[in-house]
Amino acid sequence: MEGIEFIEYATARPQALGQVLETLGFRPMARHRSREVLLYRQGGINVIVNAHGGGAGQGGTLDDKPVIAAVALRVRDAAAAYGRALERGAWAVPIRVEVMELNIPAVHGPGGSRIYFVDRHREFSIYDVDFVPIPGVDPHPPALAGLHFFGIVQYIGNGRTEDWTDFYGELFGFQPLPLDAAFGILPKGRILRSPCPQASAFYLQLIEPEPGILEVDDTECFQRVALGTADVLATVEELRTRGVSFVESGRVHSEDRGALTQTRLGGVSFELVHHVRG
Repeated sequence: MEGIEFIEYATARPQALGQVLETLGFRPMARHRSREVLLYRQGGINVIVNAHGGGAGQGGTLDDKPVIAAVALRVRDAAAAYGRALERGAWAVPIRVEVMELNIPAVHGPGGSRIYFVDRHREFSIYDVDFVPIPGVDPHPPALAGLHFFGIVQYIGNGRTEDWTDFYGELFGFQPLPLDAAFGILPKGRILRSPCPQASAFYLQLIEPEPGILEVDDTECFQRVALGTADVLATVEELRTRGVSFVESGRVHSEDRGALTQTRLGGVSFELVHHVRG
């Protein structure tokens, strides 16, 4: 495993979600050849906005509220990684490939989401086949304030921490960090480290939500993306000038360790975490 290739959101309001992403520094880069799908990028972060109903991760249906429908993992050999996951108990996701599209293998993730395996991400990538570049757009826009993928927060059911720890450990080789390890301003839950090289490592945070602290979803799901930055407060100020609002309450507020954006479109938020990419 070599990191995260992309995060995919499914939504019936792609333009509204695109506006949220652009305030965070993302730029639309390319359109899918045959589906209502857009690729957004900044630095090494790729986000796909999927408004093509048949491709949604949540049972094939779309809602106004965007959901994280898929996470794509960079691997050396997608077929081998997919086969290994199936051997260890993963559930395969049937993929309907249309003309001029790549067959990207996937297994089921939480809440009907998908976990893809991608091995084309260097000189020749999946986007070179499935997407058409938007004319006049820089294909490699720099990351605002050095933002990079840090991890993903997953909400899980009560008493399900060990189940999900075993799931990610058995299928993908994630390892739990010591109980006193914490990142950002929301340290509750168990943190799992990916088996990636240090330069591309990312983390999963498994949280059993407590009502009344933050807005919670009553289903297991990938809830939000965490972005790393070397200077959280400077990044917060820069994003505020772009129209991004942050949670500032007695229990959750921006500080050196991290920050949390206000929820948009009924469920979209991003977490900033102090992290210097190794």
